[in-house]
Amino acid sequence: MQISEFFPDESTRENILKVQHMVARRAIIKDDFKDIRFIAAADQAFLDNRIISGILIMDFGSLEITERAFSIQPVSFPYISTFLSFREGPAIVNAFGKLKTRPDLLLIDGAGINHPRGADLATNIGVALDVPTIGITKNILCGEGAQASNVGEASPLVYNDKTVGWLLKSIQKSKPIVVAPSHRVSLESSLSIVKACLRGHKLPEPARLAHEYANICKRQERIKSSEQSFENDNSFIS
Repeated sequence: MQISEFFPDESTRENILKVQHMVARRAIIKDDFKDIRFIAAADQAFLDNRIISGILIMDFGSLEITERAFSIQPVSFPYISTFLSFREGPAIVNAFGKLKTRPDLLLIDGAGINHPRGADLATNIGVALDVPTIGITKNILCGEGAQASNVGEASPLVYNDKTVGWLLKSIQKSKPIVVAPSHRVSLESSLSIVKACLRGHKLPEPARLAHEYANICKRQERIKSSEQSFENDNSFIS
């Protein structure tokens, strides 16, 4: 399939529901990757009517950043709960396409199979790019689970009698984060990989730094826009 088929131009409810059901059918929730050498993470920021997607790659062993890329695109789809992939997905795909290295695994700030139709942002991106993908969120989109008390502990997130992810206690004084397999990663591996990336913060290190990077890009774009506006204003004086 072409990437464009995952983000249809005619974004009627019927069309996007068809895409979600197709993605859910294509998602592989078992380990389909070899050794992880490079792990990537993507996060988004918004500036006026633009979406900024920042993506970075890290060495999985050292968690040192090896590459960064970003994309800025106009927002072309409104915010609608459970349809986040059609708002943020195209910018992520664009940023991913700028990477020189193809990562072995991708973390996305968004839900995966923990979604009423089994296919939120992380699953859509994973299937569209055919890259092993895990979704990370701070809040539960659907399902229920007990909250662990101790750092490093996790409890299953269950929706319609099916385990769709984990509630992982990443730091003591905070609610658990939600970890969900999205494509080509099993439930068990999604949890172990994310736990291996924890470095004393709420989010796993790749996701935390991708969030910071997206906001750095946002600040730089705001400064650039302000400078352009200033130059345009001065053009009337000269």
